[in-house]
Amino acid sequence: AEAINRAAVRLCRAAALDDAYVAGSVGPCLIPGECLADVDADAVASAFSEQVQVLCDAGVDLLVFETFHDTDELALALDAARGCHVPVLASFTVTPDRDHTPGTFPEEKVAAWLNGRDDVDLVGLNCGAGPAGMFEPLRRVLAVVDKPVVVMPNAGGPSEVGGRMLYFNTPEYFTEYAKKFIELGARGVGGCCGTTPEMMRVAIRAVQGLSGVKRHVSITVAGADESDPGVEPRPLAERSAFAARLARGERVTSVEMLPPRSGDGLPRFLERARACEAAGVDVINIPDGPRASARMSVLVTAMRLEAETGIEAVPHYCCRDRNLIGMQADLLGGAAAGIHNWLLITGDPPKLGDYPDASGVFDIDAVGLTRLANNLNHGLDAVGKPVGSSAGMVLGVGANPVAVEMNREVERYLAKIDAGADYAITQPIFEPDALFRFLDRVATSSRSIPLLVGIYPLVSFRNADFMNKYVPGVVVPDAILKRLSACTSKEDGLKCGIEMSREILAAVVPRVQGIQVSAPLGKVQAALDVLDGYVQ
Repeated sequence: AEAINRAAVRLCRAAALDDAYVAGSVGPCLIPGECLADVDADAVASAFSEQVQVLCDAGVDLLVFETFHDTDELALALDAARGCHVPVLASFTVTPDRDHTPGTFPEEKVAAWLNGRDDVDLVGLNCGAGPAGMFEPLRRVLAVVDKPVVVMPNAGGPSEVGGRMLYFNTPEYFTEYAKKFIELGARGVGGCCGTTPEMMRVAIRAVQGLSGVKRHVSITVAGADESDPGVEPRPLAERSAFAARLARGERVTSVEMLPPRSGDGLPRFLERARACEAAGVDVINIPDGPRASARMSVLVTAMRLEAETGIEAVPHYCCRDRNLIGMQADLLGGAAAGIHNWLLITGDPPKLGDYPDASGVFDIDAVGLTRLANNLNHGLDAVGKPVGSSAGMVLGVGANPVAVEMNREVERYLAKIDAGADYAITQPIFEPDALFRFLDRVATSSRSIPLLVGIYPLVSFRNADFMNKYVPGVVVPDAILKRLSACTSKEDGLKCGIEMSREILAAVVPRVQGIQVSAPLGKVQAALDVLDGYVQ
């Protein structure tokens, strides 16, 4: 035991990067269904003491007690770590269907017990379930624990093939749940049975830009330096026609259209925009590299749109692709070129798109980007140095009323308002009650800005199923999936999607100032059909 553990620590230390921890793993002696009363408890305690002492002497940074199912045995193991002076992660296995064997208890009860022990620094869940099966146990544990929580699910459910137990879940599937775990509040994510180095690599790339994971560049708040508070921003109503309607409290409408893939598609894009203008739509919303795919620059698209039509643009601007210096240059250049309306977002990780080997920059997140743009509206740069007159930008931000962790989403939404946001647009909403719950939560704050609700007319069951599974921040209720599954043709599917979108629009109109409708798969007429009778 001593030779194996010392060698393991030595090899890991040699392979670890300078800032990586080396953890010593200690597993249980009991098999599932076995209790401490069934064995020689003194022998078990001695075994734990031997391994823990060797690991600590060899220089581990962390002790991980994992895959325990018996709380009495876990207590023995933790007792063995007293006096080692390294952080301790105590992780227990989840029990499928909450069918608890002797010595086991509901996850939240075990977690609360560990949370109260002074010899436990982190609480963990591992094994017993795949990513999907670990979600609800994690939610229950987070509700009763104030220590950092680490979650390490299996790769999924194993299948027996030729006498071997194999896991067939993909790295992308594991990654989607890794993101959800972090959004829910987990402070560490890993993998147990069946997980692979590739799963870890893919997950790391996808989560490294998430707020709460990456340490972003700090932006000086405009006016913080009293010796140079900057210039007074232009009144909102004077920044653009869209802003003037927002400032007057008038109803506003937007249609979201993807930028063309190349210059060849620009004439068709402008033709669709003119159709929206003729229908009375206020602005065209242009996503920035949606789903981390390659399309024309949103700034160039927006400039051509405003130069060649009479409708204003709202380009998205995301933190994924440019560093802080490039972002300032783009925002200042766009404002000088006459682009005044913006939607500031963090952006999808590159792994979710067509270029998985591309790196995401994420110097700042959406809150920091809003603060940066607000600084430029005060004539100041990211560190509070003067750059000239006010940029005159109208600052929009995103909101997700169906976020996994609503407390965190509300906090970020209010932080965006504090950073200088002028208005917000939600992710596509398919359940009005979810929007109302979000609005009720933010209404308790004294901060409020105009809100446009996002609506997406689904065109088929396949379209709805894809968005539900793979588009971050979108939840499609089962009732909508069921209605679309009954459609027998493309025409029926599109008609049903438009009908459901109009139902959602009618339900939410009394609570919001505007509507943004996406043009599904480029079908601008579908978006206009949803807005028919609503445009003022």
